[in-house]
Amino acid sequence: MTLRNTHIDRLRDGSFDTLIIGGGINGAVAAASLAGRGATVALVDRGDFANFTSQASSNLVWGGFKYLENYELQLVWKLCRSRNRLMRAYPDNIKPIGFYAALDRSSPFPPWFAGLGALAYWIIGQFGTAAPRLLSRRKIAREEPAIDTSTVRGGIEYGDGILIDNDARFVFSFIRQAIDAGAAAANYIELVEAERRGDRWVVTLRDVDRDDTFTTSAATIVNAAGPFVDGLNTNWGVRTDHRIVYSKGIHLVVPRLTTRHHDKVLAFFDDTQRLFYVIPMGRRSVIGTTDTRVDTPFTEADDDDIEFLLGQINARMDLRQPLTRADVIAERCGVRPLVVAAGGSDQTDVDWTKLSRKHAIETDHRERTVTIFGGKLTDCLNVGEEVADAIEELGIPLERDLHNWYGEPSKQTRAEFYRQAKAMDLDSYRTKKDVEPLTDRLWRRYGRRAFPMLDAIRADSAMAEDIMGSADYIRIELHTAAESEMVTKLDDFLRRRSKIDLVVPRADIDASPGLREVAEILFGGDADRRLAEYFGGADAVPVPLRPAATA
Repeated sequence: MTLRNTHIDRLRDGSFDTLIIGGGINGAVAAASLAGRGATVALVDRGDFANFTSQASSNLVWGGFKYLENYELQLVWKLCRSRNRLMRAYPDNIKPIGFYAALDRSSPFPPWFAGLGALAYWIIGQFGTAAPRLLSRRKIAREEPAIDTSTVRGGIEYGDGILIDNDARFVFSFIRQAIDAGAAAANYIELVEAERRGDRWVVTLRDVDRDDTFTTSAATIVNAAGPFVDGLNTNWGVRTDHRIVYSKGIHLVVPRLTTRHHDKVLAFFDDTQRLFYVIPMGRRSVIGTTDTRVDTPFTEADDDDIEFLLGQINARMDLRQPLTRADVIAERCGVRPLVVAAGGSDQTDVDWTKLSRKHAIETDHRERTVTIFGGKLTDCLNVGEEVADAIEELGIPLERDLHNWYGEPSKQTRAEFYRQAKAMDLDSYRTKKDVEPLTDRLWRRYGRRAFPMLDAIRADSAMAEDIMGSADYIRIELHTAAESEMVTKLDDFLRRRSKIDLVVPRADIDASPGLREVAEILFGGDADRRLAEYFGGADAVPVPLRPAATA
């Protein structure tokens, strides 16, 4: 908790060029971009970083193939450029992946027409992915036997990108980049009140974790509150040309459905002629998403959502046993904040099913605020740059954009890490054959911060042990998270800094004899309180939470 306390001390009575409200993808890239160009930046979120919409994405980095259906060619071109740019900047974190679409009788398009669309998508995307393929029914049956081809007419394959780790961790990488560039950032900091005093905003904040209230000030504010931007603007008296409507989507994490060699995204049209996917996630598959209009950003996966997805996938895949609720390892549920014109009277006047995930950025020069509406992970670099331009228009001088506020370390730095890892035979510490080499894993997750990890493993081989068995996180990663990732609650690590809570059944996590050691490394003397929070109260802490046996 030392890092978080340090940043709260910086926020307390601090004076900044810009205060960013919201630590999702939009707030994170805004902070990284502004701090990287010399602004003094503060960022707060009332929960953990990426704890709301940004932790419930599909993990896909894609150019919006389905937007071609509504002839949004300019948006697709823009998103494809963003996708290509992200894939170049994060070659170890974002990998190319094929989208393998089987078109059956529920598909609104015949295979040949979908093939033309895939070709157009490839061209619009400036050939940034593998060339598309037209698939026959026989070829689909041969290449992916898990697909039920009894009603399939044919299919297509086209390319996009996927995050190897989870979306929330990717968001945190921008938070970390902003911190490294000098920004002050803290999670579990609630905005209580903000008012203009002269040429500055004076903001009252509350540390939710410790119930401590303090103030800070900033010349400008960036409203990056995602689904909550409209409410903040109303409180501040800021009028905008856009507003947000909500679409709920859910994903279900289940055991791996596709053959091991077929590491592609499967795409199907459901009975309502909307696309849904089977997305690989290591030893798991993620199925979804649904698309339901809702009137509130607070949502959860209900029985109808789950049964609908399970029914759709069972009808389109040739599984040994149909999926049931018992097969669901984890649920991801969130709202997409979709951008519409502010003139409508309510959400019912919006054809939300045709809305794309575009973003809009508005500047109020009188109040000196910038609001980010909508958006998606793929478009994040554009958001960061556009926010910086808006802040500069409000009179905050910025340094020239050298494009060094994002991306992975240089190829030379990567080569040196791999050289050192090979010299110490790091990958020999891997105990399971189906888990990726430690060298790849540590570099992808930590970049330059992985070098001290090598030193720690050289000094103590126990640092390379997987504490929780099937979680694929070794002991030194816990120490690194405790020191530099502002983990405040156990869920922050299990769900957002890692994807353990997504791929390991909750019952297995709860029963793991290593869970207490995880808590002790992360929280030290505060471990019992954090475990009690995780289990919903001290009385709920089960017997397995005893000190783990040392190796």
